[in-house]
Amino acid sequence: MLKAIIKTMRPKQWTKNVFLLAAIIFDRQLFNLGALLHTILGLTLFCLISSVVYIINDIVDAEADRQHPTKRNRPIPSGKLPVPIAISVVVVLLIAIFPIAYWISPPFTAILAAYFVINLLYSFWLKHIPIIDILIIASGFVLRVGAGVTLIDVQRFSPWLYVAMTLLALYMGFGKRRAELVLLAGEAYSHRKVLDGYTIPFLDQLIIIVSSTTIVAYSLYTFSAENLPGNHLTMLTIPFVLYAIFRYLYLIQVKKEVGAPDELVLTDRPLQAAIILYGIAIFVIFYLV
Repeated sequence: MLKAIIKTMRPKQWTKNVFLLAAIIFDRQLFNLGALLHTILGLTLFCLISSVVYIINDIVDAEADRQHPTKRNRPIPSGKLPVPIAISVVVVLLIAIFPIAYWISPPFTAILAAYFVINLLYSFWLKHIPIIDILIIASGFVLRVGAGVTLIDVQRFSPWLYVAMTLLALYMGFGKRRAELVLLAGEAYSHRKVLDGYTIPFLDQLIIIVSSTTIVAYSLYTFSAENLPGNHLTMLTIPFVLYAIFRYLYLIQVKKEVGAPDELVLTDRPLQAAIILYGIAIFVIFYLV
């Protein structure tokens, strides 16, 4: 039963919460012990609240997931995790999460609550509305960035990063929908109603738009944001961003991969290499130069 609960919490999806680290990294406070501890604790709470959302989603979608080729193996649709126990886990987690969050930071608690409420609306209503569903998914990433900002005393964090990360989140959201359409083919609508509002050519156009604007927004950040390291060294990180975006397009267009971006990050070595090299470049430029 414990294994079923942990699987339903989807720890693999916690990689999305690294967006919460943007504030402390780009504000150059990674070696500030107090800020680091606050951020790690906030990251942990965001992982738990996102797991609460995943459990609620699985409870709501249990019937539809039983018809899905892969989701039917999840603990709740398969019956390995009874719904009453899943509900109990949700209640226990919520009782633990919000008092701790308030102790850390009231503004952080407000963002955490907003994330939870928005995702409840998504689970019961908004996920059925084309385009709005992706905007809601993207808002979750932006809220993660904002949550990270509330956990530290911000000095250098640029609004340009909000723009770039919002666009990147849209890119990931449209990529996820495309992966679902390819995987489910003609049965897409029976598994997720919102997929009836999308086509692969339409999603490809949206992916091209947001990938292009993501590159532009990030490039503008690297040479126009205030308090960046001198001599525009941050521009040296642009090639890694370009490669990561292009690599994902290559995987879905040429290699015909059906995974969402966050899933491919866990399996594609070149994509992982680009992200690691980007992280090293940011660390060197922001902390060692």
